[in-house]
Amino acid sequence: MKSEDQTRFLLGISLSDRPKWQQFLICSSGFFFGYLVNGICEEYVYNRLQFSYGWYFTFVQGFVYLILIWLQGFTMKQMANPWNTYVKLSGVLMGSHGLTKGSLAYLNYPAQIMFKSTKVLPVMIMGAFVPGLRRKYPFNEYISALLLVVGLILFTLADAQTSPNFSIIGVIMISGALIMDAFLGNFQEAIFTMNPETTQMEMLFCSTIVGIPFLLVPLVLTGELFKAWSSCSQHPYIYCVLVFEAMATFIGQVSVLSLIAIFGAATTARKAVTLLLSYII
Repeated sequence: MKSEDQTRFLLGISLSDRPKWQQFLICSSGFFFGYLVNGICEEYVYNRLQFSYGWYFTFVQGFVYLILIWLQGFTMKQMANPWNTYVKLSGVLMGSHGLTKGSLAYLNYPAQIMFKSTKVLPVMIMGAFVPGLRRKYPFNEYISALLLVVGLILFTLADAQTSPNFSIIGVIMISGALIMDAFLGNFQEAIFTMNPETTQMEMLFCSTIVGIPFLLVPLVLTGELFKAWSSCSQHPYIYCVLVFEAMATFIGQVSVLSLIAIFGAATTARKAVTLLLSYII
């Protein structure tokens, strides 16, 4: 955990004047809610609506984020870091989101979560090499993370052998997202560590603004921009689901950034719960 005592807010709720357990409870509740809704919406969009355009999904999500951040009252005058601080972060953020959402066209949700759950290990390892962070964990924490990952993988193995949506293309895409995730959390934590004045809203705003142009490359090269636009024009209600999902994910994303700022990048309990509830639902 971090020892610094910066002023932190989560959607108007003050965190700094609360004990650590309350901070963790509030932030955890936010990201559990946000990402559970995110998982349900993603499965609905891909499996029921047959809308398999992950890059466009992320593109729409970015604009919803910007509107919600504006409604929160954030302005560029409140920025504590220069724009170039967020270039690398934005690239891996948008790449991770696009590949993760796109992989659902080839993997079912529990199989995707199985792969994403392993990210705690590369995140912990990569933390030792990120400039401004150089974080190392006790050996017993590496063992705990390994056991958690193994348990989640075993829980999903039966589904991996029977699901018709389990394909090598999906595995490649989610593996690419996993590599980017190894950098993502550590880049975010490094920025919070090097400049304690950085807020969650600034982090999300700048990484989204800088990251949206990165999305145009795969959108155009794959032809997804025009295909997705045509599909949404024929079925406008898809936008309702995309916007609702983005609003819920916004809550989860800000909550995760709060956790990273206060407790560090290596968090994975959300994966176990979303995986379990995906089976139940």
